[in-house]
Amino acid sequence: KAIHYNGPRKDDKFVTINLAAIPDSLIESELFGHEKGAFTGATERKIGKFQYADGGTIFLDEIGDVSPTMQVKLLRVLQEKTFTPVGANRDVKCDVRVIAASHKPFEEMIKTGDFREDLFYRLNVLPVYLPPLRERTSDVPFLVDYYVKYFNNVHNLVISGLDEEAMALMKGYGWPGNIRELRNVIEHAFIIESSDIITGSSLPDSVKNSSGKKVTESKSTEE
Repeated sequence: KAIHYNGPRKDDKFVTINLAAIPDSLIESELFGHEKGAFTGATERKIGKFQYADGGTIFLDEIGDVSPTMQVKLLRVLQEKTFTPVGANRDVKCDVRVIAASHKPFEEMIKTGDFREDLFYRLNVLPVYLPPLRERTSDVPFLVDYYVKYFNNVHNLVISGLDEEAMALMKGYGWPGNIRELRNVIEHAFIIESSDIITGSSLPDSVKNSSGKKVTESKSTEE
């Protein structure tokens, strides 16, 4: 989104599709559209994501999960900027910027034959490598601050942030679920915490127990 909305295509569409979440039999139709009657259930003509995103940006998430057959079709779109809808006898031109992402190592997939080398190099114009959160713990305080502000708005609360113990636990945790997990941890703390600052005792057990240190329990305000 940052690339799209800070570029010359920002006034056109930003279209996202998670390729891992779509069955192989439907990916081609989702990307390129289909004609009425092209297959069972195709009761009307459908515009695909590439045509819908024309002039803008399409984000192909988890591209490493697509089949070799679909890789060939994607390579054609990138090289020729045209595609053929399922069941059609016509080519459709499209002008889109393609951003692709995958959690899988492309180099290893190329060696095993699971990913086409020519498609990889066609996509790999400007690679951006995002290390896992455990390798950039200096980002944790900034992400925490963002989600504290976000959930203050969502839950109509005024929590100032995390105390030292809670922040130390957050920095020391391994974050196997990366930023999605951090977001859930902060929301969990918002639900549990009864004061105006998040303490270590309000964090999930997975975070509290990762350091091996006993977490200080919050003191009750009642006498």
